[in-house]
Amino acid sequence: MKRTTLLLALFIIPFVGWAQETEEELKSQLGATKDSIAAIQERADALQTQIDELPGWKIGAFGTVGFNVSQFSNWYSQETPNVSAGNVGITFNGFANLKREKDFWINSVNVNLTWVKFDDKDDPTDDSSFQEATDVFNISSLYGRKIAKNFAGSALVEYRSTLLNNFNDPGYLDAGFGITWTPIPDLIVVVHPINYNFVFADDDVIFNSSLGLKILIDYTKSIGDLNFKSNLSAFQSYKSNNLSNWTWINSLGYTFWKGIGIGFEFGLRGNQQEALSNAFANMIDTDPTPTFNSIDTDIQSFWLLGLNYTF
Repeated sequence: MKRTTLLLALFIIPFVGWAQETEEELKSQLGATKDSIAAIQERADALQTQIDELPGWKIGAFGTVGFNVSQFSNWYSQETPNVSAGNVGITFNGFANLKREKDFWINSVNVNLTWVKFDDKDDPTDDSSFQEATDVFNISSLYGRKIAKNFAGSALVEYRSTLLNNFNDPGYLDAGFGITWTPIPDLIVVVHPINYNFVFADDDVIFNSSLGLKILIDYTKSIGDLNFKSNLSAFQSYKSNNLSNWTWINSLGYTFWKGIGIGFEFGLRGNQQEALSNAFANMIDTDPTPTFNSIDTDIQSFWLLGLNYTF
């Protein structure tokens, strides 16, 4: 018996030592492989940067689809035990940019549409259809003629409104010229001291056009499967601060399989003319007449989280 045990020990000990040595060798090879992958990725990113800086057209788009549908039957713990609810949202961000040695032309579009449904089965008078919730439409075109490496004289046309409801009521069209600064390939800073903000609306008492300063900051970046876009558009009226407005929209998308991934978008807006118009729409006969000075100008906001698609 002792002889048998000794023989087994002599057989197993070299095997264990060989297995440990092999594991260490494999871990060493794995580390070297990861270092090689990182070096390859670094070279690939450098090449992509050079490609992005080449002159010519660059066209792309990405967006997000979010949805949530639910139905309750005889769920007595809630106020409406029989209800069907849901929301559907779609965002789209597209660009078409032309960069050349002496000039550039940058075009972008942003659309965000959301529908919401809440159908109380026990209330035959309620609206059971999907209704518009978020409705954003922005399109801009910027042309610049370079006067230095990172500076250009530029002209901008930008339009903002809604698509599903009250199209062009109100609608905002900015047109002007000034200077554009491009410190890095993905960042654009537009400062146009001569800009006219055309405002289109049925109510020409609240909504008024004016001359002012236009500032637009846009950052669009793609890093591997990650797409990011941040756009701030602001107008400061020379006539009155009540006629100024700003909109800031941020979009993020990560692709994990064949163009499909996770996307998130949120936006903020400040607009006193829209706030006053909303106050008039919701006032009752006994309320005092709202004015710019009497209303609370809350910041408008929206966000959407859902599946992302990239073209």
